Amino acid sequence: MTEEVELELADAQSLTLRACLGAGANPASARSLADATLSAARFGPAAVGFPHLVDYLNSFREGRINGDPTPTLKRPFPAYLASDADRGIAQLGFDIAFADLVATGRQMGIALFTQKNSYTTGELGYYVRRLANEGLVGLAVTNANAMVAPKAGGPAVYSTNPLAFGFPLGDDAPPLVIDQSASATAYVNIVAAAGEGRPIPEGWAVDAAGADTRDAQEALAGALLPFGGRKGANIALLVEMLSAGLSGGAWSLDAPSFMAGDACPAVGLTVLAIMPGPAGGDHVSRAREQARRLQEYGVHVPGVSGKARAALPQTVRMSRGVHDALRRFAS
Repeated sequence: MTEEVELELADAQSLTLRACLGAGANPASARSLADATLSAARFGPAAVGFPHLVDYLNSFREGRINGDPTPTLKRPFPAYLASDADRGIAQLGFDIAFADLVATGRQMGIALFTQKNSYTTGELGYYVRRLANEGLVGLAVTNANAMVAPKAGGPAVYSTNPLAFGFPLGDDAPPLVIDQSASATAYVNIVAAAGEGRPIPEGWAVDAAGADTRDAQEALAGALLPFGGRKGANIALLVEMLSAGLSGGAWSLDAPSFMAGDACPAVGLTVLAIMPGPAGGDHVSRAREQARRLQEYGVHVPGVSGKARAALPQTVRMSRGVHDALRRFAS
């Protein structure tokens, strides 16, 4: 069993900030990435928290992320905010636009944020969770370099192309947050299995020759598969058009790898912020009641089932290997 290290939130935040600065991030980028990493470690899949942070740190060092970017934000339409991340992290450009996005969503009822020219987004649920905590419904989509083949034996043309959705359920309840990829699994899960020497389930990936494989190392040399066959591939295409198509970011076919080389993937992110109804309406309370009813039917409601605001985790865990890697960057 992998040895784990448990840290208080303040200690984890400090270590993450020092690691980011040590890898070459400027203070603003370090703060944005530390906040997103802690959020992923507390609320999202563990693989997109501290383990994925190591990918960021390596990418700062190796030139895939601009450590001192100057993101720009424009408003081509009244409710449309367009960001250029200047080859920096996606979270920083979103942070710069966040207050404006929330205010515009509240005023107009709906607001759109797009961003191009960034490194990959990390945990996509982070973006909609933040909107839900401000009382806004959120929908987010993003892409990365091509690693998903629409069918076994075909070439990789899409990334895992995740989408995330968040709906506020009131101040006393955690928001509903769905965060899932268009592929049968997230790429970080393949990387984790390869690192631990574990087999992967059938249907997750193919090897370099396009044949089904349960070997994670072979999968890394091959391609992932979409969930649900053609229907999952269509979701990947939808996400590609909404993220890279709307933002002007690189198509997955054209994006450099986020794991190797010295070029930024320069991919796209699109986030939609929507008011859940007019002032004084009961839309949020109805949604909370529906989430409760669904759980009584045995339905797992992502972000909600088994969780309560009063019981949010106050510590975080990471493997000893990841902890040691962070300390090396922080020293």
